Amino acid sequence: MPKRLTAYLLIVALLSANFSRLFVYAGFELNKDYIAANLCVNRNKPQLHCNGKCYFMKKIKQAEQKDKSESQQNQKNLFQEAFYQQPEPFKFHSVLLSVTQVPNQRVELPLRYSAIFQPPRLS
Repeated sequence: MPKRLTAYLLIVALLSANFSRLFVYAGFELNKDYIAANLCVNRNKPQLHCNGKCYFMKKIKQAEQKDKSESQQNQKNLFQEAFYQQPEPFKFHSVLLSVTQVPNQRVELPLRYSAIFQPPRLS
């Protein structure tokens, strides 16, 4: 039972991180009347027919900026891990840097060609 509960909590955590815009949209749809009446910037101007969409767009931008900043922070962490400097200087060995001769072996093609490589005949 505890393993199953842990698995469900991990799944919910992964989904909430990936579907943050979906949760913002669902929250807007569920609380549309409250947002339009109390939180909307244009609530005093009913002729604009905003109905809380300005607040919704602001929340969407905040969620996108949060995702973008998290991805940038993750990239910084990866960058810092990739360029770890060793405490001792790097030494070159002269044996590894020597040039080796590769023998030049010539490959010859067969002189006769098979009939299966001929183009098809048009009738």
